[in-house]
Amino acid sequence: MHYYVTDNRAACVPLNEIPTAGYAEFYEDLAERLADERYHIGHYFALPDGDVLRAYCLLLDDTEHRVLVASYAIGYYDTPLLPSLTARHPQVHPFEREITERYGVRFADMPWNKPLRFPFDRYDRSSSIDNYPFYTIEGASLHEVNVGPIHAGVIEPGAFRFICNGEQVLHLEIALGYQHRGAEAEFAATENRLRQACLAETVAGDSAVAHATAYAQLREKLAGKEGAPTPLDRERAIALELERMAMQIADTGALSMDVGYQLGQVACEALRTVTINTTQAWCGNRFGKGLVRPGGTDHPLDAGTAGTIRRNVREIARRYDEVRRDIKSSPSLLARFEQCGIVPREEMLRIGGVGVLLGLHWVFFYGSVKASNVSVGVVSFSTVGFFTALMEPLFDRRRISLREMAFSPVSYTHLTLPTNREV
Repeated sequence: MHYYVTDNRAACVPLNEIPTAGYAEFYEDLAERLADERYHIGHYFALPDGDVLRAYCLLLDDTEHRVLVASYAIGYYDTPLLPSLTARHPQVHPFEREITERYGVRFADMPWNKPLRFPFDRYDRSSSIDNYPFYTIEGASLHEVNVGPIHAGVIEPGAFRFICNGEQVLHLEIALGYQHRGAEAEFAATENRLRQACLAETVAGDSAVAHATAYAQLREKLAGKEGAPTPLDRERAIALELERMAMQIADTGALSMDVGYQLGQVACEALRTVTINTTQAWCGNRFGKGLVRPGGTDHPLDAGTAGTIRRNVREIARRYDEVRRDIKSSPSLLARFEQCGIVPREEMLRIGGVGVLLGLHWVFFYGSVKASNVSVGVVSFSTVGFFTALMEPLFDRRRISLREMAFSPVSYTHLTLPTNREV
């Protein structure tokens, strides 16, 4: 398949130069490339284009630092089910879900075909967080805990559904995007560059500088104003680092709170305040709003402000290191973090072993059908109870149940019926 090849320093890509392929060709080529760890999807989206819906894919090549761009077009009403790339490569799931949600395109064998963002212009207007198909597990000892749709710790819309067995959390599902502010539509509705820069700063409260910098660099690339690093680039890097520090300290405080370490939480909250107040001393806003603008800045970094940043950063580093040492020196505190986010090797082997057994089960089942006939194959399936009664006690280290074994003659009686009659 042909791609438009560029890199992340390119100013823009003419749409009429992006190759268009059939979906079958697109699917096979992308499925093969994504099996190689050098490739991953940067973006995959669809847009109306006259009488068709055109999908664009940006494939990133991490080895050669290239961006490969391709597209395909499908009709609105005559398109059959498209094979799902998510079924082979889970990284594609948010992109296919968004295309389905916005335009009603259906992907066959999609393992997690659920709403993603609930945009105001979604294809199915009846889809909402109120009827979101949360994953469920049946059991008398299980209970569900719902958090949201507004989560105080995140300060962004989101619904969280926990399935618990006592104190153990068996499953957690998160549905984000409960409300839409329409940022994309606001960008498209105005040509005012200052308005767009302010909108970029409000995309996410914890990354105002990051989004403003991305918008400024985009505008500068489109205007052809790239070049060697300048003092402006260094100032942006400092602002980004202050923002990253504030969020890392906040995350450390959140982790401390989650494991009941209140002293660490309070210390991190104080350090985060010092960090964002440093940004405020520079530009007048604790979150860096107004600091980054395309092509320049209203708050150049002078010697006095630079000295303040250096002093504060040294003090923040010293005090944060104390928190880090306190956490690492407490065995009881470290014990609360053990096995968090880690799947033990034994558990991986157990889960993988179940998959292998299931695969062998179906291979032998269809093999028996092919070797004999459908009747014998299906009836032989009934012997699974006998072999389960015989083998399970060996794994569970318990006695063989005579009651369960007593049912085996019944299975064998049914097994002889189709073999003693001509069809």
